[in-house]
Amino acid sequence: MIQLSDFQVIAFDADDTLWDCQSHFERVENALYDMIRPYCDDPAAELFATESANMADLGYGSKAFTISIIETALRVAGDNIAAHQLQSLLASCRTLLRMPATPLPGVEETLQRLCETGRWQLALFTKGELQDQENKLRRSGLSPYFSHIKITSNKDEAAFLQLCQELNIQPARLLMVGNSLRSDIAPALAIGASAIYIPFHVTWQLEKTEPFAHERMMEVGEIRGLFQFES
Repeated sequence: MIQLSDFQVIAFDADDTLWDCQSHFERVENALYDMIRPYCDDPAAELFATESANMADLGYGSKAFTISIIETALRVAGDNIAAHQLQSLLASCRTLLRMPATPLPGVEETLQRLCETGRWQLALFTKGELQDQENKLRRSGLSPYFSHIKITSNKDEAAFLQLCQELNIQPARLLMVGNSLRSDIAPALAIGASAIYIPFHVTWQLEKTEPFAHERMMEVGEIRGLFQFES
């Protein structure tokens, strides 16, 4: 059983843990699907193939997503797609650069309560394009709650170990809170940290993985559930 008192640092993922992100991306995805559906059997599979192929070069974030959206439209629809349709897709993609980063229910209350106790150092640990993530954090108004902010291109075991080094803690003293089993939970557990999994109602295709159980992982329905582990 996880006890918050066992940890020195509580690290939080950002997108879909502190604020809604994927719902905004799905809105643009659906616009693409409607546009290319006449020219393919599975529009979602076509976008997934493009994003998967681009991941090594482009990484994560709104700008990488925009390239993959436009590339998929051109590859699938070809000359059948008009310039005004591409302009419409591009305009939809640009809205992602200024999407609301309104904290999800209970987020600010939880961060404030954790800060007020003074028992833990709070860190923000998220992946994506630097400027994009910095802008979302600024819009959220949550940055004052975090004494350490790390934005990385990928959240793998090496990135988690580097986070521990920067914080000068052993992995066993880190508790990771996030919505992605693939990038928030599994790599944290792999280095010896613990994790609290908070599922979100939508999941990006590239983040989907089979559910699993672990002795150092607990699942809660929403962020205020962290306090059930407070001793």
